Amino acid sequence: MNETSTTPSSADATALAHLQGVLDDLLGPDGCPWDKTQTPITLCDYIIEEAFELVDSIRSKDPAGVAEELGDVMFLLLFVATLSQKRGDFTLAQALEGAAAKMIRRHPHVFADLKIANREELLRNWERIKRAEKGSDQSLFATLPAALPPLLRAYRIHSKAARSGFTWPDDAAMHHSLLDERAEFEAAVASGDADAMAEEFGDYLFTLTEYGRRLGLKANACLDAANNKFLSRYARMEALAKQRGQDLNALSLDDKNALWEEVKKTGA
Repeated sequence: MNETSTTPSSADATALAHLQGVLDDLLGPDGCPWDKTQTPITLCDYIIEEAFELVDSIRSKDPAGVAEELGDVMFLLLFVATLSQKRGDFTLAQALEGAAAKMIRRHPHVFADLKIANREELLRNWERIKRAEKGSDQSLFATLPAALPPLLRAYRIHSKAARSGFTWPDDAAMHHSLLDERAEFEAAVASGDADAMAEEFGDYLFTLTEYGRRLGLKANACLDAANNKFLSRYARMEALAKQRGQDLNALSLDDKNALWEEVKKTGA
């Protein structure tokens, strides 16, 4: 093991044991009726919800929120591990050791003597190792979760395709394709064909996601930031209107736009 690596402190181990004890009590004879009816499958939606809350806290740069949501996610993961162990599927130790072994195997440039020239080569090697683990006849996209949010899934599709060499040869060709997709979408809009509009809009978003990826931009995160910026500015508009004794909903579009521009100038 690398000499600079860290290990959990005794406080971390004690806290994990405490959390496990709480969970054991919840699942015990005198425990919580709701908890005792749960299965790994019924916990899935809660894991997704808590993971989103954790991401929101991270992006909001809220350390206290991150700590709370991280604890919630870890509780649910421990819940799944405990239920799985009770069923004889696997233990938490097996899951953790499996993750450690996987990371060592997928990082030969760290744990072995493989030399990596750049980030692109690193990612291609990572993909080769993953496919070798699953078998040589495994589809490139077989490990792509179907339940990923669409923008995130589009990003992962492009990322995996690029690692296999199936992508536009350069950024200029990529940009030209993006313009083509935009033109096809506009043509569909002009035709008034709803099905064509939906298809071409999807193609345009899919291609735009790859354009962003090539620029180091993650579409899902960028859209989330844009959503939050809009909500923050609109809340400020509401506050200004209320402060001035105005009903925002009753204002004309021109007046609303004037408020919007005022809010933008304040940096809100």
